[in-house]
Amino acid sequence: MTEVEAKKPQESLQDRLAQVVELLHKQKLVEDLAHRQEGHHRDLVEHLVHRQNLAELQRKLDELHSADVAHILEALPLEDRLTIWQLVKAERDGDILLEVSDAVRETLLADMEDHEILAAAMEMDADELADLASELPRDIVHELMETLDAQQRERVRSALSYEEEQVGALMDFEMVTIREDVSLEVVLRYLRRLKELPGHTDKLFVVDHEGVLKGVLPVKRLLVNDPEKIVREVMATDPVSFHPDEDAYDAAQAFERYDLISAPVVDKNDKLIGRLTIDEMVDLIREESESEVLNMAGLREEEDIFASVWKSLRNRWAWLAINLITAFMASRVIGLFEGSIEKLVALAALMPIVAGIGGNSGNQTITMIVRAMALDQVSTGNTSRLLRKELAVSLINGLVWGGVIGLVAWVLYDSYSLGIVMTAAMTLNLLLAALMGVLIPMTLARMGRDPALGASVMITAVTDSGGFFIFLGLASVFLI
Repeated sequence: MTEVEAKKPQESLQDRLAQVVELLHKQKLVEDLAHRQEGHHRDLVEHLVHRQNLAELQRKLDELHSADVAHILEALPLEDRLTIWQLVKAERDGDILLEVSDAVRETLLADMEDHEILAAAMEMDADELADLASELPRDIVHELMETLDAQQRERVRSALSYEEEQVGALMDFEMVTIREDVSLEVVLRYLRRLKELPGHTDKLFVVDHEGVLKGVLPVKRLLVNDPEKIVREVMATDPVSFHPDEDAYDAAQAFERYDLISAPVVDKNDKLIGRLTIDEMVDLIREESESEVLNMAGLREEEDIFASVWKSLRNRWAWLAINLITAFMASRVIGLFEGSIEKLVALAALMPIVAGIGGNSGNQTITMIVRAMALDQVSTGNTSRLLRKELAVSLINGLVWGGVIGLVAWVLYDSYSLGIVMTAAMTLNLLLAALMGVLIPMTLARMGRDPALGASVMITAVTDSGGFFIFLGLASVFLI
């Protein structure tokens, strides 16, 4: 490495995106200027300028990792995205398709010819094909399956037989297996004969002649032990393993808990059928986190930020309709107390505070509960204790911050009774927010739904309507 290379700073992903955007802008600008030129050579000049700019863009893309190209594609409007996609070398199509989000992948596949999709898919492993198969045209999948050998075809079918949330759908079939009765020297010679090791190989899987898992041999033990030792003497006999029908998110938590890089997947007879790797688990955790955020906002699915207006509308309308209904209910609550508001105008200025603070507190509670449920920290044995704790936190917050805003209301409107009503309303609404913040996700989970599904929308509806009713109701009783 030269001194210049050694001192060259690492570019951030945003820097790379900015460079590509700048090159795209430059291409459009220069082509526009060339198009305005007159003369016999205008077409030739325009063609040369176009090729020069595309070549520069292509050189930049060739320097980038597939994951970086995927990020750039996701961050570009559709027209620019397809321009960049056309410049990606064909042999990289498969890697990039696997890296982009589902919504963006749909737009890229729609721009590809069948033979291009087939060529990209043929470069993928069985587990990768299984990930992509549901999004490919049926005739492409059928043609692709015919090109696979019997083992690969069986692996793809095996992966496709599991639900998306199960371990079997994420397992990798590329792994190194060894016998327990051979020496470490034999294992080392065997590894040297391989062209390359599968990615994330931190351990070798020890199996018998029937393929039953007997243990694992961590690579670090292989390297530091006497080559004359037998595998049986140094292998780990109690590895963390998974069954293909287990929940994939539970497996991801185990990877985090035990700092795993790879782990075996075995069937009910302990026969080794695949492995899980850390890259799949990281992707799963990221997707699960994104899904929770989307669900809490009431979005049905991941959305391409540059999707068409109609697609975005379809994704968002359902919970907005529900929100409209709840907002109307809140307005009717206010309508019940129009007379009180007319007599004491200060109520109109203060009631959004009660509802707003209640909504924020409820969202905090829901976020904590959904997280705890995702980590399996909530059970029937600790639910009541958890509810009492959240109610106690809200009671203290209500008395403290309700007291503060009550004091402010007293000073602003010269009415100590208004201050007391404000404090009481704030406290009661925070207690309501805590109660619903615990009950909403637990009820959804008991119904078999995602605990985060529309949680933010529902808690806001409850705290708005409840806050208005409590505050205006107390004011009508004690102030009017």
